[in-house]
Amino acid sequence: MRTLILKSLFARPVTLPAPDASAAALDEVGRALESRVRRVYGRSLSIREVDAGSCNGCELEIHALNNAVYDCERFGLKFVASPRHADVLMVTGPVARNMTVALERTVAATPAPKFVVAVGDCAAGCGVFGESYAVVGAVDKVVPVDLTLRGCPPRPIDLLQGLIALVDKVSGRAPR
Repeated sequence: MRTLILKSLFARPVTLPAPDASAAALDEVGRALESRVRRVYGRSLSIREVDAGSCNGCELEIHALNNAVYDCERFGLKFVASPRHADVLMVTGPVARNMTVALERTVAATPAPKFVVAVGDCAAGCGVFGESYAVVGAVDKVVPVDLTLRGCPPRPIDLLQGLIALVDKVSGRAPR
């Protein structure tokens, strides 16, 4: 045991390289999103993430928005713990039979105006889980979807660009 503790004390930390998106591109997308959100809402955009039965790949990318590299709060985005405080619901995965009622209740608990974003290929069309007996179908078969972000999984910068498209749609502007 002592050897294991000493080894862990003197081991170098494991670091990962920075994501492929350049800092300038990320900053540009983030600032564009921030200005649109402030103009439309006058405050931060509150997001609630809902896992409807996914493999957790999309959740990892959504959670990456909060890490030190992307730091989405500097762009006026915040994740909330309750759907009652959310403006946007990001739903991942195909909707499992056991999650159908929970997803419907979550959407019902979200105050209007609310927007549902289907994140990932599985949420958009069931992906590899399409033929499973445990799957009801894509998110749009259970609740109305305002935006679909494809990818397996979509990168965090793609999520930010998708939110720009959603805010542009809400404000009635044509996306750039």
